[in-house]
Amino acid sequence: MNRRNFISIGLLAGAAVSTAPYFSFAANNNSLPDFDQWQLTNKQWRSRLTDVQYDILRDAGTERAYSNAMEASKKIGTYHCAGCDLAAYSSEHKYESGTGWPSFWQPIDLKFVDTKTDFSAIWPRTEVHCARCGGHQGHIFKDGPQPTGLRYCLNSASIIFKPA
Repeated sequence: MNRRNFISIGLLAGAAVSTAPYFSFAANNNSLPDFDQWQLTNKQWRSRLTDVQYDILRDAGTERAYSNAMEASKKIGTYHCAGCDLAAYSSEHKYESGTGWPSFWQPIDLKFVDTKTDFSAIWPRTEVHCARCGGHQGHIFKDGPQPTGLRYCLNSASIIFKPA
């Protein structure tokens, strides 16, 4: 086996091992939430969302880092899905991650979010979605603070802040 093939096989094997944890962030992936799921047409979504919200929530877009006011906000309240108004994140779980996006170490309840593996980047990532409307909110990474060790890295256009 030549060196190039050996390196390629090693990279593929390493990727398979290193991505295994990305498949099991939320225990609720196969459970049904206690609320009705929203199913709207693209036309209905376009009429209720801004262009930026539609791009992020419906087409899994991403806003530029440090391009939003929520990233550094320390206001007390809840963060709701911009698509369906589900209260999914609390300011109690928000922290400054230094990434340029609002970050939380957990949602209010795991049943309010859903996940799936995103293969659009160089390496697989775990997308986080609203469990009620399916809107893409961002990604989950394993570099957050305790007690969870997770970072729910969200697009600010996917959430709406409501003061306490």
